[in-house]
Amino acid sequence: MSDCCSSSSCNDTNPKRQRCPVNGREYLEVSAKTIAHHIAEAWNWKQTAKHYYFCDDPSCEVVYFGDDSSTILKSQLRTRLGLKETSDDALLCYCFGVSKRDFQSNPATRDFVVAQTKAGQCSCETSNPSGRCCLKDFPKPAPE
Repeated sequence: MSDCCSSSSCNDTNPKRQRCPVNGREYLEVSAKTIAHHIAEAWNWKQTAKHYYFCDDPSCEVVYFGDDSSTILKSQLRTRLGLKETSDDALLCYCFGVSKRDFQSNPATRDFVVAQTKAGQCSCETSNPSGRCCLKDFPKPAPE
């Protein structure tokens, strides 16, 4: 049995990126499992789209949107989104609760997160609203 995506004959019709219906920029797909962990009253959420995407634009109120143009706004989440906030207590790492302030006062927090990630101790798929690893969200280290 072959993996379709390991060959050039892959016929995957699902785009891994989609344009946000509000700001028009392209964003990556996110799982419904991730959304269910962050939306308020998940038991009332009706999944209408086949695929969902995560909008990380701080100026856009949309957080998740479907391939059916459905949207989930910041106000509909129970989780505060660090990427869409400017406050120092906004989270950079959801798995271990590292805020921007924590990182500013102790840059070694990133090393801790790297070590935990390498050890398989993170749960980014569900803990991080983007469904992806948070390490890219940490500010880049200053050149020495």
